[in-house]
Amino acid sequence: MAETRLFGTDGIRGQANQSPMTTEMVMAVGRATAQYFRGVTGARPRVVVGRDTRLSGPMLECALAAGICSAGGEVYRAGVLPTPGVAFLTRDRDAAAGVVISASHNPYTDNGIKIFSGQSRKLSDAEEDRIGALIPAALGGFPAVSGGEVGTIHEIGDAASRYVTFCMRTFPGQSLEGMRVVLDCAHGATYQVAPAVFLGLGAQVTLINHEPDGTNINEDCGSEHTEGLSATVRELGADVGLAFDGDGDRLIAVDEYGTRLTGDQVIAACARMYKDRGWLDNHLVVTTVMSNFGLGPALQRLGIDHVTSKVGDRYVLEVMDARQAVVGGEDSGHIIFGRHHTTGDGIVAALQLLAATRFYERPLSDLAATMVVFPQTVVNVDVVGQPAFGDIPGLARAIAEAEADLGEKGRILIRYSGTQAMCRVMVEGPALEMTDRLANGLAGVIRGEIGAE
Repeated sequence: MAETRLFGTDGIRGQANQSPMTTEMVMAVGRATAQYFRGVTGARPRVVVGRDTRLSGPMLECALAAGICSAGGEVYRAGVLPTPGVAFLTRDRDAAAGVVISASHNPYTDNGIKIFSGQSRKLSDAEEDRIGALIPAALGGFPAVSGGEVGTIHEIGDAASRYVTFCMRTFPGQSLEGMRVVLDCAHGATYQVAPAVFLGLGAQVTLINHEPDGTNINEDCGSEHTEGLSATVRELGADVGLAFDGDGDRLIAVDEYGTRLTGDQVIAACARMYKDRGWLDNHLVVTTVMSNFGLGPALQRLGIDHVTSKVGDRYVLEVMDARQAVVGGEDSGHIIFGRHHTTGDGIVAALQLLAATRFYERPLSDLAATMVVFPQTVVNVDVVGQPAFGDIPGLARAIAEAEADLGEKGRILIRYSGTQAMCRVMVEGPALEMTDRLANGLAGVIRGEIGAE
């Protein structure tokens, strides 16, 4: 069996204070990261470090900073800041790397590490593997430095304000004056910067889930749980509701009726505006294999080409770079606008969406109709291992039977999560009853063979 990689599809992630997210491991990751980037830059590496609002964040931040300094790196603390904010500051401060301590949309009991290069891009698999190869020695205390080579820790006092200014400058319009916006900050990393951005642009802002206590991040709120946001929008008669995840790199929006838009619908609406304004390079959009079956036809009707990548916004960006595209993203709400940033940014995505409503002078519900969403069912199965799907008894036959039921009117996608011990079963088809039945049937086969329950 191949050795399991420490890095998943979005960095390192796990339960805080348990392997691999122990202080010892995080310190070793800090040492290895500093050593790797010292080799890349040929100089003492400067590393920007930020985190979300989890209880374990300060503990792991201290361990990471100690590891970086013990290998001769210089740490620049950004404090609580969204993941894309750390990516921005890494480039803005001409740092060698940026590191975010966050587990994104996971419960507060989890935490993780994401690493950005000096170009504010998530590392490639090969770069992560090079850092991973340095970790065994780093766990033993090496490479360690002494004397004047030991690094120090600096504070970036204006980290939040610099990121707020950056976000505001990405808004392609004059202001949001008169727009009634509800923000769900998921008790996470956007709780201070998101209000500052939207208020600064003149919107009338109502905040929910903006009081983090270390344990309530993502709890029945944010991009994964928009029921409360929808209710608030309807109650207040707001124009739009915007939900971010714990580290602020995802956006899920709800329209003026409280109806949830998928990430794909946001991508379609924004791509349409970009094309009509002459900003959509090569008339191309990049999404992942998880995108809804309805996105392709919607883009085709708009005269926009569409290609797919593996799951993960860093893989989306790789294809965007190769194909010279400026819009790409995931149905989960990671959306990249290459004219402005190199990673998914929930606040920037929200500003592009609101700009589209202003450009077309139409409510969000009308823009959502740019794309017809095919019924989709996703069932997550907690698993105890990740064997090849062909080795799971009965699964190949169950898939063949489900595909025969769907014919050419849908599709099936089964994949292991890169961030959790979970298998995701997705079925799209002409009717929700069918997708529910087929997805739950396939999930049942997987659960019966490798389920964690």
